[in-house]
Amino acid sequence: MTFAHTTRVAIVGGGFAGLSVAYELAKAGVPVTVLEAEAELGGLAAAFEVEGEQLERFYHHWFTNDLAVMGLIEDLGLQSHVQINPTNTGVYYANRFFKLSTPLDLLRFEPLGLVDRIRLGLLALRARRVKDWRALEDKTAEQWLRELGGENVYRVVWEPLLNGKFGPVAKRISAVWFWNKLKLRGGSRGKGGEERLAYFSGGFVALVEALAARIRELGGRIETGAPVRQIRPGAAGGWVVECAGGTVQCEQVVATPALPLVADMVGSWASADYQAQLRRIEYLANTCLVLELDRPLSSTYWLNVNDPSFPFVGVIEHTNFAKAESYGGRHIVYLSKYLPHTEVLYAMSADALFAYATPHLKKMFPAFDPAWVLKHHVWKARWSQPVVEQHYSRLIPSEQGPRPGFWLCSMAQIYPEDRGTNYAVREGRRLGRQLAGQIGPVPGAAS
Repeated sequence: MTFAHTTRVAIVGGGFAGLSVAYELAKAGVPVTVLEAEAELGGLAAAFEVEGEQLERFYHHWFTNDLAVMGLIEDLGLQSHVQINPTNTGVYYANRFFKLSTPLDLLRFEPLGLVDRIRLGLLALRARRVKDWRALEDKTAEQWLRELGGENVYRVVWEPLLNGKFGPVAKRISAVWFWNKLKLRGGSRGKGGEERLAYFSGGFVALVEALAARIRELGGRIETGAPVRQIRPGAAGGWVVECAGGTVQCEQVVATPALPLVADMVGSWASADYQAQLRRIEYLANTCLVLELDRPLSSTYWLNVNDPSFPFVGVIEHTNFAKAESYGGRHIVYLSKYLPHTEVLYAMSADALFAYATPHLKKMFPAFDPAWVLKHHVWKARWSQPVVEQHYSRLIPSEQGPRPGFWLCSMAQIYPEDRGTNYAVREGRRLGRQLAGQIGPVPGAAS
Protein backbone atom coordinates (compact mmCIF):
# COMPACT_ATOMS: atom_id res chain seq x y z
CA MET A 1 0.00 0.00 0.00
CA THR A 2 1.26 3.45 -0.91
CA PHE A 3 0.04 6.83 0.23
CA ALA A 4 0.82 10.49 -0.27
CA HIS A 5 -1.06 13.09 1.67
CA THR A 6 -0.80 16.37 3.54
CA THR A 7 -1.54 16.84 7.20
CA ARG A 8 -0.68 19.42 9.84
CA VAL A 9 1.30 17.19 12.22
CA ALA A 10 3.07 13.91 11.44
CA ILE A 11 4.07 11.67 14.33
CA VAL A 12 6.80 9.08 13.88
CA GLY A 13 6.11 6.07 16.09
CA GLY A 14 2.91 4.40 17.25
CA GLY A 15 3.82 3.60 20.83
CA PHE A 16 2.18 5.18 23.84
CA ALA A 17 4.06 8.47 23.40
CA GLY A 18 3.18 8.94 19.74
CA LEU A 19 -0.44 7.92 20.19
CA SER A 20 -0.81 10.23 23.20
CA VAL A 21 0.46 13.20 21.18
CA ALA A 22 -1.95 12.28 18.39
CA TYR A 23 -4.86 11.93 20.81
CA GLU A 24 -4.49 15.46 22.14
CA LEU A 25 -4.10 16.93 18.66
CA ALA A 26 -7.07 15.01 17.31
CA LYS A 27 -9.19 16.16 20.25
CA ALA A 28 -8.38 19.74 19.25
CA GLY A 29 -9.40 19.02 15.69
CA VAL A 30 -5.83 19.23 14.36
CA PRO A 31 -5.23 16.91 11.37
CA VAL A 32 -2.62 14.39 12.45
CA THR A 33 -1.01 11.27 10.98
CA VAL A 34 0.80 8.57 12.97
CA LEU A 35 3.45 6.54 11.13
CA GLU A 36 4.40 3.22 12.74
CA ALA A 37 7.18 1.05 11.31
CA GLU A 38 5.79 -2.26 12.59
CA ALA A 39 2.63 -4.00 11.50
CA GLU A 40 1.12 -3.44 14.94
CA LEU A 41 0.93 -0.48 17.30
CA GLY A 42 2.23 -0.32 20.86
CA GLY A 43 6.02 -0.26 20.61
CA LEU A 44 7.47 -2.11 23.60
CA ALA A 45 3.89 -2.79 24.75
CA ALA A 46 3.06 -4.77 21.59
CA ALA A 47 1.51 -8.19 22.18
CA PHE A 48 1.17 -11.73 20.94
CA GLU A 49 -1.67 -14.20 21.40
CA VAL A 50 -1.87 -16.91 24.04
CA GLU A 51 -4.98 -19.07 23.84
CA GLY A 52 -7.04 -16.25 22.37
CA GLU A 53 -5.82 -13.58 24.82
CA GLN A 54 -3.37 -10.79 24.04
CA LEU A 55 -0.21 -10.83 26.16
CA GLU A 56 2.68 -8.35 26.22
CA ARG A 57 5.88 -9.53 24.59
CA PHE A 58 7.75 -7.88 27.43
CA TYR A 59 6.26 -7.96 30.95
CA HIS A 60 4.23 -4.88 31.88
CA HIS A 61 2.40 -3.52 34.89
CA TRP A 62 1.55 -0.15 36.37
CA PHE A 63 2.03 1.19 39.86
CA THR A 64 -1.03 2.55 41.60
CA ASN A 65 0.58 6.01 41.58
CA ASP A 66 0.95 6.00 37.77
CA LEU A 67 -1.57 8.82 37.49
CA ALA A 68 -0.99 9.83 33.85
CA VAL A 69 -2.02 6.52 32.37
CA MET A 70 -4.92 6.23 34.80
CA GLY A 71 -6.11 9.64 33.63
CA LEU A 72 -5.99 8.48 30.01
CA ILE A 73 -7.96 5.36 30.88
CA GLU A 74 -10.58 7.51 32.60
CA ASP A 75 -10.76 9.79 29.55
CA LEU A 76 -11.50 6.76 27.39
CA GLY A 77 -14.12 5.48 29.85
CA LEU A 78 -12.25 2.22 30.45
CA GLN A 79 -11.81 2.31 34.23
CA SER A 80 -13.57 -1.05 34.59
CA HIS A 81 -10.70 -2.70 32.69
CA VAL A 82 -8.13 -1.82 35.38
CA GLN A 83 -7.30 -4.61 37.82
CA ILE A 84 -5.39 -3.71 40.98
CA ASN A 85 -3.92 -6.66 42.85
CA PRO A 86 -1.46 -7.14 45.69
CA THR A 87 1.69 -8.83 44.44
CA ASN A 88 4.53 -10.68 46.06
CA THR A 89 8.18 -10.00 45.46
CA GLY A 90 11.08 -12.24 46.28
CA VAL A 91 14.84 -12.56 46.04
CA TYR A 92 16.86 -15.58 45.02
CA TYR A 93 20.18 -15.49 46.87
CA ALA A 94 22.69 -18.22 47.75
CA ASN A 95 20.37 -20.93 46.35
CA ARG A 96 17.48 -19.85 48.55
CA PHE A 97 14.24 -17.93 48.07
CA PHE A 98 13.34 -15.03 50.33
CA LYS A 99 10.10 -13.10 50.36
CA LEU A 100 10.56 -9.33 50.19
CA SER A 101 7.05 -7.91 49.78
CA THR A 102 6.49 -6.07 53.08
CA PRO A 103 8.59 -4.25 55.70
CA LEU A 104 8.25 -7.30 57.96
CA ASP A 105 9.83 -9.46 55.26
CA LEU A 106 12.90 -7.20 55.39
CA LEU A 107 13.34 -7.94 59.07
CA ARG A 108 13.32 -11.67 58.26
CA PHE A 109 15.89 -11.45 55.45
CA GLU A 110 18.51 -13.84 56.84
CA PRO A 111 21.39 -13.11 54.42
CA LEU A 112 21.84 -9.84 56.30
CA GLY A 113 22.45 -9.42 60.01
CA LEU A 114 19.84 -7.61 62.06
CA VAL A 115 21.61 -4.25 61.91
CA ASP A 116 21.93 -4.48 58.12
CA ARG A 117 18.28 -5.50 57.77
CA ILE A 118 17.32 -2.34 59.61
CA ARG A 119 19.67 -0.37 57.35
CA LEU A 120 17.98 -1.92 54.31
CA GLY A 121 14.56 -0.89 55.58
CA LEU A 122 15.71 2.62 56.44
CA LEU A 123 17.38 3.00 53.05
CA ALA A 124 14.06 3.13 51.23
CA LEU A 125 12.68 5.66 53.72
CA ARG A 126 15.76 7.85 53.39
CA ALA A 127 15.56 7.66 49.60
CA ARG A 128 11.94 8.79 49.62
CA ARG A 129 12.91 11.87 51.65
CA VAL A 130 15.14 13.14 48.85
CA LYS A 131 13.23 16.09 47.39
CA ASP A 132 15.73 17.44 44.86
CA TRP A 133 17.12 14.76 42.54
CA ARG A 134 19.71 17.23 41.24
CA ALA A 135 21.65 16.70 44.45
CA LEU A 136 22.25 13.10 43.33
CA GLU A 137 23.49 13.75 39.81
CA ASP A 138 27.15 13.78 40.88
CA LYS A 139 26.89 10.27 42.30
CA THR A 140 26.66 6.82 40.80
CA ALA A 141 24.04 4.43 42.11
CA GLU A 142 26.86 2.35 43.58
CA GLN A 143 28.27 5.28 45.55
CA TRP A 144 24.90 6.41 46.83
CA LEU A 145 23.63 2.97 47.83
CA ARG A 146 26.86 2.25 49.70
CA GLU A 147 26.48 5.53 51.56
CA LEU A 148 22.86 4.83 52.51
CA GLY A 149 22.99 1.16 53.45
CA GLY A 150 26.61 0.22 54.01
CA GLU A 151 28.85 -2.31 52.33
CA ASN A 152 27.01 -5.52 53.28
CA VAL A 153 23.61 -4.29 52.13
CA TYR A 154 25.11 -3.14 48.86
CA ARG A 155 26.99 -6.39 48.23
CA VAL A 156 24.07 -8.70 49.03
CA VAL A 157 21.08 -6.75 47.71
CA TRP A 158 21.96 -3.96 45.30
CA GLU A 159 25.16 -4.92 43.52
CA PRO A 160 23.74 -8.12 41.98
CA LEU A 161 20.63 -6.25 40.81
CA LEU A 162 22.63 -3.42 39.24
CA ASN A 163 24.94 -5.87 37.50
CA GLY A 164 22.04 -8.03 36.39
CA LYS A 165 20.17 -5.07 34.94
CA PHE A 166 23.00 -3.06 33.39
CA GLY A 167 25.86 -5.53 33.00
CA PRO A 168 29.02 -3.83 31.69
CA VAL A 169 27.68 -0.31 32.30
CA ALA A 170 26.43 -0.92 35.86
CA LYS A 171 29.10 1.20 37.52
CA ARG A 172 28.10 4.22 35.40
CA ILE A 173 24.42 4.24 36.37
CA SER A 174 23.28 7.40 38.10
CA ALA A 175 22.02 7.54 41.67
CA VAL A 176 19.04 9.44 40.23
CA TRP A 177 17.88 6.36 38.32
CA PHE A 178 17.93 4.19 41.44
CA TRP A 179 16.37 6.89 43.61
CA ASN A 180 13.38 7.06 41.30
CA LYS A 181 12.92 3.29 41.40
CA LEU A 182 12.86 3.26 45.20
CA LYS A 183 10.52 6.25 45.35
CA LEU A 184 8.09 4.79 42.82
CA ARG A 185 7.83 1.37 44.43
CA GLY A 186 7.47 2.88 47.88
CA GLY A 187 4.46 4.90 46.72
CA SER A 188 2.53 1.89 45.40
CA ARG A 189 1.79 0.02 48.62
CA GLY A 190 -1.32 -0.94 50.54
CA LYS A 191 -2.05 -0.38 54.21
CA GLY A 192 -0.15 -3.49 55.22
CA GLY A 193 2.94 -2.40 53.29
CA GLU A 194 2.32 -4.87 50.47
CA GLU A 195 3.02 -3.73 46.93
CA ARG A 196 -0.08 -3.17 44.79
CA LEU A 197 0.14 -3.12 41.03
CA ALA A 198 -2.30 -2.53 38.19
CA TYR A 199 -2.97 -4.37 34.95
CA PHE A 200 -5.34 -3.79 32.03
CA SER A 201 -7.82 -6.53 31.10
CA GLY A 202 -7.00 -7.81 27.66
CA GLY A 203 -3.40 -6.63 27.96
CA PHE A 204 -1.84 -3.23 27.44
CA VAL A 205 -2.45 -3.64 23.72
CA ALA A 206 -6.19 -3.40 24.42
CA LEU A 207 -5.60 0.12 25.72
CA VAL A 208 -3.42 0.88 22.68
CA GLU A 209 -6.19 -0.30 20.36
CA ALA A 210 -8.84 1.71 22.20
CA LEU A 211 -6.67 4.82 22.03
CA ALA A 212 -6.01 4.29 18.31
CA ALA A 213 -9.72 3.80 17.65
CA ARG A 214 -10.51 7.05 19.43
CA ILE A 215 -7.87 8.92 17.40
CA ARG A 216 -9.43 7.63 14.20
CA GLU A 217 -12.93 8.57 15.41
CA LEU A 218 -11.62 12.10 15.96
CA GLY A 219 -10.32 12.27 12.40
CA GLY A 220 -6.69 11.22 12.93
CA ARG A 221 -4.93 8.90 10.54
CA ILE A 222 -2.73 5.96 11.54
CA GLU A 223 -0.48 4.09 9.12
CA THR A 224 1.22 0.85 10.19
CA GLY A 225 3.96 -0.92 8.29
CA ALA A 226 5.31 2.52 7.42
CA PRO A 227 8.96 2.75 8.55
CA VAL A 228 10.25 6.30 8.17
CA ARG A 229 13.33 6.64 6.01
CA GLN A 230 13.81 10.38 6.07
CA ILE A 231 12.52 13.54 7.74
CA ARG A 232 13.50 16.66 5.82
CA PRO A 233 12.44 20.28 5.47
CA GLY A 234 9.98 20.86 2.65
CA ALA A 235 10.95 23.04 -0.30
CA ALA A 236 8.02 25.38 0.37
CA GLY A 237 8.28 25.22 4.16
CA GLY A 238 7.06 22.66 6.65
CA TRP A 239 8.30 19.10 6.56
CA VAL A 240 8.35 16.03 4.36
CA VAL A 241 8.34 12.60 5.96
CA GLU A 242 9.32 9.81 3.58
CA CYS A 243 8.22 6.28 4.47
CA ALA A 244 8.59 2.89 2.87
CA GLY A 245 4.91 3.14 1.93
CA GLY A 246 4.57 6.77 0.94
CA THR A 247 5.15 10.43 1.72
CA VAL A 248 3.53 12.81 4.18
CA GLN A 249 3.83 16.59 3.97
CA CYS A 250 3.16 18.41 7.22
CA GLU A 251 3.67 21.64 9.11
CA GLN A 252 5.22 19.96 12.17
CA VAL A 253 6.71 16.57 12.93
CA VAL A 254 7.12 14.74 16.24
CA ALA A 255 9.73 11.96 16.41
CA THR A 256 9.28 9.38 19.19
CA PRO A 257 11.72 6.51 18.35
CA ALA A 258 15.10 5.90 19.98
CA LEU A 259 17.33 8.91 19.43
CA PRO A 260 19.97 7.16 17.26
CA LEU A 261 17.18 6.10 14.91
CA VAL A 262 16.01 9.70 14.72
CA ALA A 263 19.60 10.71 13.89
CA ASP A 264 19.45 8.35 10.90
CA MET A 265 16.15 9.92 9.79
CA VAL A 266 17.14 13.58 9.93
CA GLY A 267 20.19 13.25 7.72
CA SER A 268 22.27 16.13 6.44
CA TRP A 269 19.96 19.04 7.26
CA ALA A 270 20.85 18.66 10.94
CA SER A 271 24.29 19.77 12.09
CA ALA A 272 26.97 17.27 12.98
CA ASP A 273 26.76 18.44 16.61
CA TYR A 274 23.02 17.78 16.74
CA GLN A 275 23.38 14.34 15.21
CA ALA A 276 26.16 13.56 17.68
CA GLN A 277 23.89 14.61 20.55
CA LEU A 278 21.18 12.25 19.29
CA ARG A 279 23.71 9.42 19.21
CA ARG A 280 25.37 10.22 22.55
CA ILE A 281 22.94 8.39 24.84
CA GLU A 282 23.61 4.65 24.91
CA TYR A 283 20.88 2.02 24.95
CA LEU A 284 20.82 -1.56 26.13
CA ALA A 285 18.88 -4.18 24.24
CA ASN A 286 16.55 -6.73 25.82
CA THR A 287 15.89 -10.34 25.06
CA CYS A 288 12.89 -11.86 26.77
CA LEU A 289 12.15 -15.58 26.89
CA VAL A 290 8.45 -16.19 27.51
CA LEU A 291 7.30 -19.61 28.66
CA GLU A 292 3.77 -21.03 28.56
CA LEU A 293 3.61 -23.73 31.24
CA ASP A 294 0.94 -26.25 32.21
CA ARG A 295 1.49 -25.50 35.92
CA PRO A 296 2.95 -22.76 38.14
CA LEU A 297 6.70 -22.43 38.37
CA SER A 298 6.53 -20.71 41.77
CA SER A 299 4.22 -18.65 43.97
CA THR A 300 6.14 -15.40 43.38
CA TYR A 301 5.22 -12.69 40.88
CA TRP A 302 8.52 -10.83 40.73
CA LEU A 303 11.67 -12.72 41.67
CA ASN A 304 14.84 -10.64 41.71
CA VAL A 305 17.83 -12.86 41.04
CA ASN A 306 20.84 -11.95 43.18
CA ASP A 307 22.95 -14.75 41.76
CA PRO A 308 25.54 -13.76 39.14
CA SER A 309 25.56 -17.27 37.68
CA PHE A 310 21.90 -16.97 36.60
CA PRO A 311 21.75 -15.33 33.17
CA PHE A 312 18.51 -13.37 33.65
CA VAL A 313 17.91 -10.37 35.90
CA GLY A 314 14.51 -11.58 36.99
CA VAL A 315 11.90 -14.32 36.81
CA ILE A 316 8.50 -12.69 36.38
CA GLU A 317 5.57 -15.08 36.72
CA HIS A 318 2.79 -13.04 35.17
CA THR A 319 0.05 -15.45 36.22
CA ASN A 320 0.86 -14.88 39.86
CA PHE A 321 -0.44 -11.36 39.14
CA ALA A 322 -3.05 -11.83 36.39
CA LYS A 323 -5.19 -14.98 36.31
CA ALA A 324 -4.01 -18.05 34.43
CA GLU A 325 -7.63 -18.60 33.36
CA SER A 326 -7.24 -15.60 31.05
CA TYR A 327 -4.70 -17.61 29.05
CA GLY A 328 -6.56 -20.91 28.82
CA GLY A 329 -5.10 -22.08 32.13
CA ARG A 330 -1.54 -21.59 30.96
CA HIS A 331 1.00 -20.15 33.38
CA ILE A 332 3.16 -17.40 31.93
CA VAL A 333 6.78 -16.82 32.92
CA TYR A 334 9.08 -14.10 31.59
CA LEU A 335 12.86 -14.44 31.78
CA SER A 336 14.33 -11.03 31.01
CA LYS A 337 17.86 -10.01 30.13
CA TYR A 338 19.16 -6.50 29.39
CA LEU A 339 22.40 -6.62 27.45
CA PRO A 340 24.46 -4.96 24.73
CA HIS A 341 23.01 -5.90 21.36
CA THR A 342 26.39 -7.32 20.35
CA GLU A 343 26.26 -10.16 22.90
CA VAL A 344 25.74 -13.73 21.72
CA LEU A 345 22.67 -14.17 23.92
CA TYR A 346 20.86 -11.45 21.99
CA ALA A 347 21.34 -13.30 18.70
CA MET A 348 20.00 -16.64 19.97
CA SER A 349 16.87 -18.15 18.48
CA ALA A 350 13.91 -19.09 20.66
CA ASP A 351 14.95 -22.76 20.72
CA ALA A 352 18.58 -21.96 21.48
CA LEU A 353 17.71 -19.57 24.30
CA PHE A 354 15.24 -22.04 25.82
CA ALA A 355 17.88 -24.77 25.74
CA TYR A 356 20.39 -22.37 27.31
CA ALA A 357 17.98 -21.33 30.06
CA THR A 358 16.75 -24.82 30.98
CA PRO A 359 19.67 -25.98 33.19
CA HIS A 360 19.64 -22.65 35.01
CA LEU A 361 15.91 -23.01 35.70
CA LYS A 362 16.43 -26.58 36.93
CA LYS A 363 19.11 -25.38 39.33
CA MET A 364 16.81 -22.70 40.71
CA PHE A 365 13.67 -24.86 40.66
CA PRO A 366 14.85 -28.50 41.06
CA ALA A 367 11.37 -29.90 40.31
CA PHE A 368 11.17 -28.07 37.00
CA ASP A 369 10.74 -30.31 33.96
CA PRO A 370 11.01 -28.90 30.43
CA ALA A 371 7.95 -31.01 29.60
CA TRP A 372 5.91 -28.49 31.62
CA VAL A 373 6.58 -25.93 28.87
CA LEU A 374 3.86 -26.05 26.24
CA LYS A 375 5.30 -23.23 24.15
CA HIS A 376 8.21 -20.85 24.33
CA HIS A 377 8.85 -17.53 22.60
CA VAL A 378 11.66 -15.03 22.40
CA TRP A 379 11.08 -11.31 21.87
CA LYS A 380 13.88 -8.84 21.30
CA ALA A 381 14.10 -5.06 21.51
CA ARG A 382 17.26 -3.36 20.31
CA TRP A 383 16.45 0.03 21.93
CA SER A 384 15.06 -1.08 25.26
CA GLN A 385 16.78 0.83 28.08
CA PRO A 386 18.66 4.14 27.89
CA VAL A 387 21.82 4.08 29.98
CA VAL A 388 21.06 6.73 32.62
CA GLU A 389 24.52 7.77 33.72
CA GLN A 390 25.84 10.58 35.92
CA HIS A 391 24.74 14.07 34.85
CA TYR A 392 22.23 12.55 32.46
CA SER A 393 20.29 15.82 32.37
CA ARG A 394 23.17 17.32 30.38
CA LEU A 395 22.89 14.60 27.73
CA ILE A 396 19.19 14.87 26.96
CA PRO A 397 18.47 16.78 23.75
CA SER A 398 15.85 19.50 23.86
CA GLU A 399 12.27 18.61 23.08
CA GLN A 400 12.27 21.30 20.40
CA GLY A 401 14.65 20.51 17.56
CA PRO A 402 17.13 22.77 15.77
CA ARG A 403 14.56 23.88 13.19
CA PRO A 404 11.03 25.17 13.89
CA GLY A 405 8.38 22.49 13.76
CA PHE A 406 10.64 19.54 14.62
CA TRP A 407 10.01 17.91 18.01
CA LEU A 408 11.34 14.98 20.02
CA CYS A 409 9.30 12.92 22.48
CA SER A 410 11.34 9.79 23.23
CA MET A 411 11.78 7.54 26.26
CA ALA A 412 15.38 8.73 26.62
CA GLN A 413 14.08 12.20 27.54
CA ILE A 414 12.01 10.97 30.48
CA TYR A 415 14.02 12.12 33.47
CA PRO A 416 14.42 11.97 36.43
CA GLU A 417 11.88 9.18 36.02
CA ASP A 418 12.75 6.11 33.96
CA ARG A 419 11.04 5.09 30.73
CA GLY A 420 7.63 3.47 31.01
CA THR A 421 4.13 3.67 29.60
CA ASN A 422 2.88 6.05 32.31
CA TYR A 423 5.53 8.64 31.49
CA ALA A 424 5.17 8.13 27.75
CA VAL A 425 1.49 9.01 28.15
CA ARG A 426 2.29 11.98 30.39
CA GLU A 427 4.87 13.48 28.06
CA GLY A 428 2.93 12.70 24.92
CA ARG A 429 -0.27 14.33 26.14
CA ARG A 430 1.62 17.36 27.43
CA LEU A 431 3.37 17.89 24.10
CA GLY A 432 0.14 17.27 22.19
CA ARG A 433 -1.66 19.96 24.19
CA GLN A 434 1.27 22.33 23.71
CA LEU A 435 1.25 21.88 19.94
CA ALA A 436 -2.52 22.17 19.74
CA GLY A 437 -2.26 25.47 21.62
CA GLN A 438 0.41 26.77 19.26
CA ILE A 439 -1.47 25.74 16.15
CA GLY A 440 -4.57 27.39 17.57
CA PRO A 441 -8.21 26.42 18.04
CA VAL A 442 -9.78 24.59 15.14
CA PRO A 443 -13.46 25.23 14.41
CA GLY A 444 -15.63 22.22 15.21
CA ALA A 445 -12.95 20.47 17.26
CA ALA A 446 -14.13 17.50 19.29
CA SER A 447 -13.94 17.62 23.08
